[in-house]
Amino acid sequence: MLGNHDRSRVASRIGAAQARVAAMLLLTLRGTPTIYQGEEIGMQDVPIPTQAVRDPWERNVPGLGLGRDPERTPMQWDASEGAGFTDGDPWLPLSGDHAVLNVTRQRGEARSMLALYRALLALRRAEPALSVGVHVKAEAIGAVLTYRRFHAERWITVALNFSDLPQTLKNGAAAHDVLISTHLDRVARESGATVQLRPNEGIVMAAA
Repeated sequence: MLGNHDRSRVASRIGAAQARVAAMLLLTLRGTPTIYQGEEIGMQDVPIPTQAVRDPWERNVPGLGLGRDPERTPMQWDASEGAGFTDGDPWLPLSGDHAVLNVTRQRGEARSMLALYRALLALRRAEPALSVGVHVKAEAIGAVLTYRRFHAERWITVALNFSDLPQTLKNGAAAHDVLISTHLDRVARESGATVQLRPNEGIVMAAA
């Protein structure tokens, strides 16, 4: 679990680019992944005016930053005035970006955050190694975290670049198949002794 209604949203904590890497981390680890509403479209915290505060913590001890309302704003379904959540007044203000950051719009974008979540979930269902496979050799080298999953003679490697600089990894195999990239533009067989990661990119690959 990376996000919940008591913590600042993932995209607010680490930025939109790294939120995609975090999604790959969440959905390639063993266990039951929990996705807090709005994370699948990259929602961020919403500033809450004093008069709109609802959280008892913030109302009882204002100004200490204990309020949890910023991460509890309504799901942004579409670009309508109520974001597709309500025809009335929502209990908390909507984000000012809901007209462009919403489910309806991202459904039509091939490389949106929503598309990434859907692709990762589909890959998790298609590859038992990602759901029930064992973990083998997690390793952090510089800004890159790698780990392997194994099930029924199928090896899957996950490589996550946590920096905004390109990274090069040594590849133990002569070739590998990239199953998915956080950029959603890289599904191919690659050869060579190294793997290139772009800034803020994560990939899932299998031995060719």
